[in-house]
Amino acid sequence: MNKTYLEVSAIENGTVIDHIPAQSLFKVMSVLGLEHITNRITFGTNLESQRIGTKAIIKIADMEVDRNKLNKIAIFAPEARVSYIKDFEVSEKIKLQVPDVIEGSIKCANPMCITNKEKIRTKFDVVNKCDISLRCHYCEKITQQNQFEIIND
Repeated sequence: MNKTYLEVSAIENGTVIDHIPAQSLFKVMSVLGLEHITNRITFGTNLESQRIGTKAIIKIADMEVDRNKLNKIAIFAPEARVSYIKDFEVSEKIKLQVPDVIEGSIKCANPMCITNKEKIRTKFDVVNKCDISLRCHYCEKITQQNQFEIIND
């Protein structure tokens, strides 16, 4: 008996984001704004992964996720891999990397920060790329990954 099989079926064209930590799946989905698109979306969570224990995967048919959103995804899933699919084949594969600066998408944890009082887009310097932590450009508050609150900007 062949024990090799796909737990989530293949797509003809689109984007596959794999090796997402299972606990980060819904944050990644929010960054992508998947609740607002009509493309076919397949996702799985708590799948076995030799590298990270349990993982999640997202497959989005007929859509290429832009690089700006991939940078934002990297702060929730720094080990993730992105594959662009054309005619059921991988046309390009990308290992996400945490950028040095994050603009928008994350709310500053300091309730007194000007970004929480006025319509100013958040901006953070990445302080630690392993245990992701961000320093607010405006108030210098350090925000840890477990404090990240997604904002739609």
